[in-house]
Amino acid sequence: MIPETLAETKDKMHKAVVHLLEEFGAVRTGRANPAVVEKLGIDMYGSVMPLQQLASFSVPEPRLLVIQPYDKSSIKAIEKAIQGSDLGVNPSNDGTVVRLAFPQLTEDRRKELVKVVKSRAEDAKVTARNVRRAARDSLDKLEKDGQISRDELERAEKELDKLTHDAVAEIDAHLGQKEKELLEV
Repeated sequence: MIPETLAETKDKMHKAVVHLLEEFGAVRTGRANPAVVEKLGIDMYGSVMPLQQLASFSVPEPRLLVIQPYDKSSIKAIEKAIQGSDLGVNPSNDGTVVRLAFPQLTEDRRKELVKVVKSRAEDAKVTARNVRRAARDSLDKLEKDGQISRDELERAEKELDKLTHDAVAEIDAHLGQKEKELLEV
């Protein structure tokens, strides 16, 4: 029972880190990055679809993102969704592709984005700690029911603490990297 609980805990903590990385990818750094728009919901064909299902992306220059729709009739819907988002860029199209020119970020905007990524990193840490608490509760229940001994419980709790510490350290490392990327001029 203990190995399964620890493996499940490790998996959930890893998923929290992966989710954080996806969120970090959506935070604009002043450079063109398809991750900023690929999850953007586009109202097409009677439903809302992520942009990554409707178009391909390329980055010919560091501050230019080119979106090439698979269906040319979706250009207007893509432009409308980008304008309605909080990206702060105006799309332009030539009838076949949509171009997004990302302006240089101001210092105030960079500091604002650092606060956003710190908040998201803190949310990921809270998630990791909640996973630890749930695992600890299930281990305590196993010990209470007599399925594991007190010594086994203590060893498992030490392993849980190590898993949590590793996940938090990984989150902090990714946060430091994203912070550096945001503050880079």
